[in-house]
Amino acid sequence: MNLKKNNYPFQILSIIICLIFIVGCNDKGQQITVSSELESKKIQFAIDEINTAIAERSEQSESGETANANIVFTIQPDNAAIKIEGFRITKDGRQIKIIASHESGAMYGGLEVAEQIKISGIDGITEQDQNPYMERRGTKFNIPLDVRTPSYTHPCDAAQKNIAEMWNFDFWKEYIDNLARYRYNFISLWSLHPFPSMVKVPGYEDVALDDVQRSSINWEEYYSIQGIGFDSPEILANPETLIKISMDDKIKFWKKVMAYGKSRNVDFYVVTWNIFVNGANDKYGITDEIDNPITRDYFRKSVKQMFVTYPDLGGIGLTTGENMRDQSTKAKEDWAFETYAKGVLDAAAEMPDRKITFIHRQHQAGATEIAEKFKPLFDNKNIEFIFSFKYAKAHVMSATKQPYHQAFVKDIGDMKTIWTLRNDDNYYFRWGAPDFVREFIKNIPMEVSRGYYYGSDQWIWGREFTMKNPEGERQIEIVKHWYHWMMWGRLGYNPEITNERFAQILQNHFPETEGGKLLDAWQEASMIYPTTTGFHWAPLDFHWYIEACRGRERYTNTKTGFHDVNVFIRIKPHKESGFQSIPVFVKMIIDGGFTELKTPLQVADKLHAHANKAMAFLETTGDVENKELKITLNDIKSMALLGEYYAFKIAGSTQLALYRETKDIKYQKAAISELEKALEAWKAYTEKALQQNINPIWTNRVGYVDWVKITDWVAQDIEIAKEK
Repeated sequence: MNLKKNNYPFQILSIIICLIFIVGCNDKGQQITVSSELESKKIQFAIDEINTAIAERSEQSESGETANANIVFTIQPDNAAIKIEGFRITKDGRQIKIIASHESGAMYGGLEVAEQIKISGIDGITEQDQNPYMERRGTKFNIPLDVRTPSYTHPCDAAQKNIAEMWNFDFWKEYIDNLARYRYNFISLWSLHPFPSMVKVPGYEDVALDDVQRSSINWEEYYSIQGIGFDSPEILANPETLIKISMDDKIKFWKKVMAYGKSRNVDFYVVTWNIFVNGANDKYGITDEIDNPITRDYFRKSVKQMFVTYPDLGGIGLTTGENMRDQSTKAKEDWAFETYAKGVLDAAAEMPDRKITFIHRQHQAGATEIAEKFKPLFDNKNIEFIFSFKYAKAHVMSATKQPYHQAFVKDIGDMKTIWTLRNDDNYYFRWGAPDFVREFIKNIPMEVSRGYYYGSDQWIWGREFTMKNPEGERQIEIVKHWYHWMMWGRLGYNPEITNERFAQILQNHFPETEGGKLLDAWQEASMIYPTTTGFHWAPLDFHWYIEACRGRERYTNTKTGFHDVNVFIRIKPHKESGFQSIPVFVKMIIDGGFTELKTPLQVADKLHAHANKAMAFLETTGDVENKELKITLNDIKSMALLGEYYAFKIAGSTQLALYRETKDIKYQKAAISELEKALEAWKAYTEKALQQNINPIWTNRVGYVDWVKITDWVAQDIEIAKEK
């Protein structure tokens, strides 16, 4: 069977078994074998997962597995019904086949079998067909490579504590393995200017940076939200070398990381903001001026060199506008074409068999102008041009239906996009609402979708640093938040996964509890995020961070950036939330009107209901010995208490608005009463959260998050309500 025409670089004989593993043998001599007719690192990964699942299942059973079974991976490259990442599972007696058209699909099929074995054993494996719903399912990773080549997220604790981790292969190995388990298939690394830390550019060799550094200055609380000034003299003048490493070894490192990603069906893309020249400024005459011909030449050669250097790099992307001061759309796109597009075209011409993905974020620019300018990329058969669009602004946790893409979709016609799904809400607590994620993904317009990447601009999803008293090495974030990240990946691959399956996964992960009840309680607490942010819609990351009730001062018009009752009265709900604003509600009450929307007081009741249902489950759990379950339950309670705070706050803000319009003292008394309860809820939230979390922390968008200090601001709401 010649598989070369199906993108296989080798041939196999379908009758030859290349890999055989005898995994279990009980006292009756019964055994389970797992085999593949194709030698593949991806399939080997799945086989290892099946081995582990069988071993774990046997350990959980008093007698171990009780029947012979033969699990076989088989590749059918001409099977048109199975997409590249799809699979079919069949059973014939004790013979279980995982059928795929490509090794990537075989890997996913094997992971499905491994999960079913963990849940219900060999006998529980069911026949099924699965093909990916979203073609590309990725992560948005703002990468802090070095103080000299920062990410947009650089000035914050999350970045500063993760710079060294970006050069740790063990981190990337664990990260990539888990992405594969969660069904993600690409990582987008976002940087202001990554080239000096990743490539040696011909003609600009001295730009390449040895070693890995961070700054030892006492950072200010706030820096530009446009990424400007991260290379100021005082920052660069105080370097601390974290790792001694040559540029040649840096290149070897990233080659190894990208190759490992390939072995798990995870591609790497590098995406930049522009025009930034951190690490290269003033070398060879390079500046961030848009009309500097040296800068244009340097960028063009840098882009090409990324593909020359890294054979496993899947693609490159850019966003225009952040540091293109007062330039027209035409000027921005002219520069982007002369640099990035021509660099990619140069690489494609030199490597005619190379497939390259080119991502252009539609931000501070027009889709129509971009499409017209970049037509040579559309016309190149080896280059796939994809737009990128911020689908839900900075808060996917707001509403399952989003309105912001509608004009964009009309502009791009039959062109495709990757949706940016931004989570700038949930960093501390383990979140999990599968019903919300499932509905959200199903509402994304499939006709123009190539996929999505999920991540943050205010957080680095590297290695966690906020847990108190961790045992051993700190977890990577996507393992700490495994349920959260698994849902966004798995439901992107298959949005028909039921809550019953998620309950089974939870039951297997936490055998001490009832998976279905845990799922329900976890979901109720997690729904506090979209309910609150859906009502209090501050769309950008520096506008609103729910876990601290604050944003930047210039948006809130408060001295602290705290969202006080006045801000809650002023800000309107998300357009698709189904919620009514406080001012409109007040007018309706005065005029004797009616609405089919949920009123602010009903939203407050909804938050109370979510919190109460979560709390009711927690009251039944008793003493818990499993540490992970214990801290997960603590997070669920923290989120429930946060919901209580916002429920009281929304009710208090509404009563205060009624008082201001009517001057009826009963509304003022009601406002004060609600806000006093809000203060107690915030104190309880802070006390519970601090039991296992380090705080204060420094974020790059809303500054210092100090729950204890915020308590004073919460108390000020009561004083505001007392004003005549």
